[in-house]
Amino acid sequence: MAASAAKDLNIGAKAPSFALNADSGGKVSLSGLKGKTVVLYFYPKDDTSGCTAEAIAFTKDAKAFATAGAVVIGVSKDSVASHDKFKAKHRLAVTLVTDEDIKVAEAYGVWVEKSMYGRRYMGIERATFLIDEKGVIRHIWRKVKVPGHSTDVLAAVKAL
Repeated sequence: MAASAAKDLNIGAKAPSFALNADSGGKVSLSGLKGKTVVLYFYPKDDTSGCTAEAIAFTKDAKAFATAGAVVIGVSKDSVASHDKFKAKHRLAVTLVTDEDIKVAEAYGVWVEKSMYGRRYMGIERATFLIDEKGVIRHIWRKVKVPGHSTDVLAAVKAL
């Protein structure tokens, strides 16, 4: 998907398809999740403070998401081996998938220019997409602030 098309990704749009390698050697695809509500959250890097706090919050709410019929999937460009270590270290109960070639991040419009200490670089913007059982985007959170985010997403899932 072209970058311009990703910028047009809005609520009500068909979610871009993906098939990615997951932690523990599995594979996850949007087509394989048809019929389920999907919380697809993009995060910059395994085992950094904000990303760890976000993954722990989604893990804390994992049973509530499952009860509401939602699958939570975290996406970063880290390797499967990195995801496995991250999950084990923090006892995470969410599926983590690797987007090493950043094609999915680009399709969802979250591969963006960032700036830190005056240095500009490309990276994954923290963002979450709520995708319904038909593959339609029902809610988008961009530039996510971690505190309270999992609770907000869970409320949106329950409201579907």
